[in-house]
Amino acid sequence: MITMRRLDASEARLIIEGARRQAQASGVPMCIAVTDDSGSLLAFERMDGGKIHSIAVAQDKAFTAASARRPTDELAALAQPGQPLFGINVAVSGRFCVVGGGLPVIVEGQVVGGIGVSSGTPAQDLECAAAGLAAFHGAQTAVA
Repeated sequence: MITMRRLDASEARLIIEGARRQAQASGVPMCIAVTDDSGSLLAFERMDGGKIHSIAVAQDKAFTAASARRPTDELAALAQPGQPLFGINVAVSGRFCVVGGGLPVIVEGQVVGGIGVSSGTPAQDLECAAAGLAAFHGAQTAVA
């Protein structure tokens, strides 16, 4: 038997709120997605002014980070020509996203979900995703 932890809806919203605060501070309206460990969408927000195409991109970054169990920017380096994951970006009907801005949500060494952020540069997206995780982990520490 496998015992698994999962994010709930309130935790997903907490992650989105942390990412949104960072996006507001940076002045870049973002699309923010949070998935469970399988990459299935739990929560999503498109801030006013978030790019239309970023709706799908944010969801795909969260899906990729959760299902691959690693940050999307790490996968980007591995997906270049001559690297071991070259071509993976066309996997899973093109949902596998190798652009920075997707991070796995990890609790006690176990991936419990993913966050994907899109509309800024990959560095801005990553910064917002990291802020979402920081808000989540800060709340977890406060409860413990």
